[in-house]
Amino acid sequence: MAMNLSSSRSGRRSRRAPMSEINVTPFVDVMLVLLIIFMVTAPLLAVGVPVELPDSRANPVEQTPEQVTISVDGDGVIYVENEAIPAGGFPAALAGIDRGADGQLPIIVFRGDRAVDYGRTMAVLGELNRAGFTSISLVTSDSGTAP
Repeated sequence: MAMNLSSSRSGRRSRRAPMSEINVTPFVDVMLVLLIIFMVTAPLLAVGVPVELPDSRANPVEQTPEQVTISVDGDGVIYVENEAIPAGGFPAALAGIDRGADGQLPIIVFRGDRAVDYGRTMAVLGELNRAGFTSISLVTSDSGTAP
């Protein structure tokens, strides 16, 4: 008889209650991987134009979101942000810079390669002045020694 009772119990289907909790471990793993990827790639996104900056002991300037980076590489090619500007097209590129809703001009951050001729640097800075950009920051690398 005991055998009969046990066989009747094993013959019944056992119903489980639906699971009411969510496993968040895979979600946390994915988010941590994305965080690491963004932490590694964020410093590389600043400016992509390779420029060998001159040395200086000047104090660093704070970056603002309303700034435009203009670079001149060792061959004298002008870049607005990461876009190369064709010869003679620099005034048109300056005219296309967004002046904002209030009409205030953005700060210009100038990065010039140390191998660029001083005349070329002054021509770019003069064209910036002519276009009305008077707030210009010159970017250098930190040398740590006095000139």
